[in-house]
Amino acid sequence: MPVTKQRTLDFLEIEWATYIERFQRWPVEYGLERVQEQGYERFRDMLAHIVAWWEEGMPVIPAVAEGREYQRKIYDFDVFNAGAVAKYKDWHEQEFFIHFEKTRQKAAADLRSMNETAWENRRVRAWANGIFIHHAREHLVALSRFLTLDTLEHEWAGYLDAFHRLEDKEGFLKKQGFKSFHDLLAHVIGWWEEGDRIITGILKDPDFSWDEKDADVFNAELVQEYQNVPEAEVYRLFESKRQEYIKRMQALPEQAFSHRDIEAWLAADVVGHFDDHAIPQ
Repeated sequence: MPVTKQRTLDFLEIEWATYIERFQRWPVEYGLERVQEQGYERFRDMLAHIVAWWEEGMPVIPAVAEGREYQRKIYDFDVFNAGAVAKYKDWHEQEFFIHFEKTRQKAAADLRSMNETAWENRRVRAWANGIFIHHAREHLVALSRFLTLDTLEHEWAGYLDAFHRLEDKEGFLKKQGFKSFHDLLAHVIGWWEEGDRIITGILKDPDFSWDEKDADVFNAELVQEYQNVPEAEVYRLFESKRQEYIKRMQALPEQAFSHRDIEAWLAADVVGHFDDHAIPQ
């Protein structure tokens, strides 16, 4: 999945620029629930973790790009994250939000000044992906149209090719709990169709209701449903459904992303589902 200078800047200038504002649209109790699902007591504790990684990575990225020496570290992630929370715990909330924004703006300015060729370096791409791109999916507490489309247009777009490049295909599928890539794709297609059905229903009728699926049963049904569909056709259906979802997300009214059920379906169906089945690079 391509990690480019422009894509990284888009995350900083679109996704992260609206992150706090989007979160604050939720009712307080619901927002807190979403944060605590992430393992943090407060929203600002999670932001402290995010900022700390930006502050850690931004000296490294230019140094790598320019071939300069920098301090290489082996991270104990639990210790690092706990230290980030402790570092900012006594800051006044508004002061901390200002610091978050200043750090975001400085990171964007520093990256913008870097030469495009810097992104040819694997370590630059790895740091940029880790702290700016993947981090946004990992700490998804208020989904945006931008992140939904980015996941469809960049992550899922390269999914078939990424699998075919994979050396240990059998090992990957075993960990995923599928006998074949055909079955895994059938599972993805089926959940996309179910999510699209429910989102469309909600948009047409605010009182629309649906039965919650037993995931294991539904997954087995999807594998069975597609078992006689040729692999090439499954590939075609996957790409067709991805393109349909992109068009649907482009046309979705902005307020839909503040609707709990629609937001939850998209967060799980498009963004979370990609990382659930991410192919090792």
